Amino acid sequence: MYVNLSKKFITENILPYLHQFTKGRRIKVALWRIIQAIVYRLKSGSQWRELPMKQFFGNLSISWNTVYYHYNKWSKLGSWKKLWIKYLEDYRGELDFSICQLDGSHTSAKRGGEGIGYSKRKAGKTTNALFLTDKNGIPVAMSVPRAGNHHDAFELEKNMQSMIDDLNASQIREGGIFLNADAAFDTQAFRSFCNHLDIVDNIDFNKRNKKDLDNQPFKGEEMYELRFVIERTNAWLDAFKALIMRYETKIHTWQSLHYLAFTLIFARTRKKHS
Repeated sequence: MYVNLSKKFITENILPYLHQFTKGRRIKVALWRIIQAIVYRLKSGSQWRELPMKQFFGNLSISWNTVYYHYNKWSKLGSWKKLWIKYLEDYRGELDFSICQLDGSHTSAKRGGEGIGYSKRKAGKTTNALFLTDKNGIPVAMSVPRAGNHHDAFELEKNMQSMIDDLNASQIREGGIFLNADAAFDTQAFRSFCNHLDIVDNIDFNKRNKKDLDNQPFKGEEMYELRFVIERTNAWLDAFKALIMRYETKIHTWQSLHYLAFTLIFARTRKKHS
């Protein structure tokens, strides 16, 4: 996985999509070096204040606060999400949307902040988010993170619509998608939602919904077996240590780390197949 991204990769694939600062005091180093330090933090999981500044900036008097300032500013402006949406748009033809996987993930949170709640399943405070991947497990969208005391089906239609809106912004249409999802997403409201958008809902049955089983035939058990790619997705995301445990207190900074990780995952798979 990328850690020390080259100047060429950063200047061609990341910086063009980020907000360019034209006001305020000019920094002493090129922005591509700031990006390298941000990616290091994402990959290593180190605290911002523990960044190895000399590794990226030599003997220049650059503080870790400068790195975090740029990351946080870009987060507030939505630049990391814009980066992902534009990257997704530019290379959408290389993704396989014939089958998509929908899954939820709880992340333990060690500090207070937004979107954090107690999860009985995890026996601790967590943040919950939904992820959508293509057939090969490449993450393509995520919902706004929610407090961990909410289950996957909480405001499911609203969360799914927000992910679809992001795909649409990348010129990707949802109609005709074959969607695999586990029993946690088996609600009549969500099935109706998918049907309205011409999404084929291949959702496993929730045994608690026995009265609906006869009216909701499983679309394809063999297709459902392809959900194993979710394990690959989880492994890719777990390679970014800053995503395994949540220390970010703001939702926008936490979600932005994911969008940067999505970009690097996709870039890596593209490089392997080029």
